[in-house]
Amino acid sequence: MTNFIQSVDDRTRLAGTNRLEVLLFSLGKDINTGRVETFGINVFKVREVMIVPDITRPPDMPPAVEGMVSLRGNMVPVINLPQFCGVQTEEEPTILIITEYNKHVQGFLVHAVDTIERLAWDDVKVPPAMMAQQHGGLVTAVTELKDKRLVMIMDVEMVLAKTSGFGETEEEFSGIQQFNNKDITILFADDSSIARGQITRTLDHLGVKYISCINGAEAWDKLREIANRAEATGQKVKDSISLILTDVEMPEMDGYVLTKKVKDDERFQGIPVIMHSSLSADANMELGKGVGADAYVAKFEPLELAAKLHEFLYEEA
Repeated sequence: MTNFIQSVDDRTRLAGTNRLEVLLFSLGKDINTGRVETFGINVFKVREVMIVPDITRPPDMPPAVEGMVSLRGNMVPVINLPQFCGVQTEEEPTILIITEYNKHVQGFLVHAVDTIERLAWDDVKVPPAMMAQQHGGLVTAVTELKDKRLVMIMDVEMVLAKTSGFGETEEEFSGIQQFNNKDITILFADDSSIARGQITRTLDHLGVKYISCINGAEAWDKLREIANRAEATGQKVKDSISLILTDVEMPEMDGYVLTKKVKDDERFQGIPVIMHSSLSADANMELGKGVGADAYVAKFEPLELAAKLHEFLYEEA
């Protein structure tokens, strides 16, 4: 099943085209609803897919963490996604999806994998409030396939935060140095509520103002609004926005396209754009540079994010 995942080289061509590829999978038939729901995960985050190997089950594991598996000499935590999502099924999951986020490797237990589907972010939408509430905020985006199936893109940041504690402790924010200049304003875009919460806490510790957006499309609309207002008053956009921080994966408009639009518009000249993503492969960092990003910072690292913001905004501090 390892060959099920295509080469990274093929997928890197999608950067800047507002498209992505997702691996479709299911969590089994829910005995309460009778439904088999289809979920998706960005292929860039998938290292391999395999039949579930032997799982070592040590005591006192976090909720929904089944145990550990040995993968080429490394111990990898295994998260039971049906259990985490509250899906009650009669059959045990038999497939393990090995994923990588910020150089953290973990396995997700699922019932079946389907295929890899190429999607346009334009067709991937923010989920309706009812759906988002039903799944406890776990679904960060939704789209409909040609065969009318509904695919829910999973907020893996939330899974990792709730099972591994990433971004959950106050100690992760200790030592952040405040800016002296209180006129700094940062606009950031991220579709994950967990990630937005961590960014907000980091910026609060820095003592700066910020504008929060749930995806690249909303961020671009707000940036154009600010630019139009600045033009009307004879000011520079840089007087209102000091820096732009963007996730990569977002419905409607991803971070690559947002960055390219900003860099192609002379009104935003001099405003740094930093990509903030859980896609930790070196290839993704190069893709960010290719569309004009000034820097790339991994998620779940508040001190690194704060240090990078100080690096770019030191003249204003």
